[in-house]
Amino acid sequence: MPVLHNRISNEELRERMLAETEPRTTVSFYKYFQIEDPKAFRDALYISLTRLNVFGRIYVAKEGINAQISVPQSRFDAFKTELFSSHPALDQIRLNVALEDDGKSFWVLRLKVRDRIVADGIDDESFDPSNIGEYLKAEQVNAMIDDPDTLFVDMRNHYEYEVGHFDKAIEVPSDTFRDQLPMAVDMLKEDKEKKIVMYCTGGIRCEKASAYMLHNGFKNVYHVEGGIIEYARRAKEQGLPVKFKGKNFVFDERMGERISDDVIAHCHQCGTACDNHTNCKNDGCHLLFIQCPSCAAKFDGCCSEICMTELKLPVEEQRALRAGRENGIKIFNKSKGLLQTTMHIPAPEND
Repeated sequence: MPVLHNRISNEELRERMLAETEPRTTVSFYKYFQIEDPKAFRDALYISLTRLNVFGRIYVAKEGINAQISVPQSRFDAFKTELFSSHPALDQIRLNVALEDDGKSFWVLRLKVRDRIVADGIDDESFDPSNIGEYLKAEQVNAMIDDPDTLFVDMRNHYEYEVGHFDKAIEVPSDTFRDQLPMAVDMLKEDKEKKIVMYCTGGIRCEKASAYMLHNGFKNVYHVEGGIIEYARRAKEQGLPVKFKGKNFVFDERMGERISDDVIAHCHQCGTACDNHTNCKNDGCHLLFIQCPSCAAKFDGCCSEICMTELKLPVEEQRALRAGRENGIKIFNKSKGLLQTTMHIPAPEND
């Protein structure tokens, strides 16, 4: 019986990945389709991808698959063959290849069965996720950005929007997709007759969001095919103006792909222009926030003097302080601020 999960420590796996000499390709893909037995599908895919030394994060559910992975370049064709043949719905599936890639995005394969491939919070049984909006290719995206009667809606989290977004895009300020869906409906309730373009990183969230908007009575709903990744790739290949400004946040070790030279965000500590996300070095915090090189040196990679002080304590004292601590939100939010979030003070219920 083959081993169907990792048994090696993260530290050792990361060291092995960093020591690799063969280049890797980071790629993401998703597909909404019916999987009758997600666990059996997961186990078979885990065996084949492990054999090819694929790393990454993959979620499988009855509604489909969502993946961000890293593949050795010499095995990329073999990977595509395995993936395309794993299910008829995945034959020739679109693969979003990373725009900026050092091959060090993942160091272990985690393949999990979930209730949903994207946590959406939808419990309406009449909702049909297959009734989606119209796909837009890069040239169509640019044409619609210049249309004053079209609204672009960013279906990513607030910290993703902060470092990069399409010109004039509407932010739906939230930490989670499940909160964004009803927020988007409410924010745009007076615009049901307008053209609405949804977009996200690789397409998976905005595709479902387009179906949710149609479900809620919106008439002219579109979404960017392949998300920001595919749009930027195609626009550059075709010599089109790139209308996305700044960085595209990604959920791996890179934390971002630069789309344009524009830096539209600011350091959360000093306010200087910066769009580099990092996690607080204090193991009792790990807050995700934006930090410039100067503040990284000043605060030793921490988000505050409190965390910097705690980081310098003996390990046993650090562990004692973390014991029983309320974790709270670990993403910087302007409405909460660094101090409140770092100290893990629960936010008010109406926040």
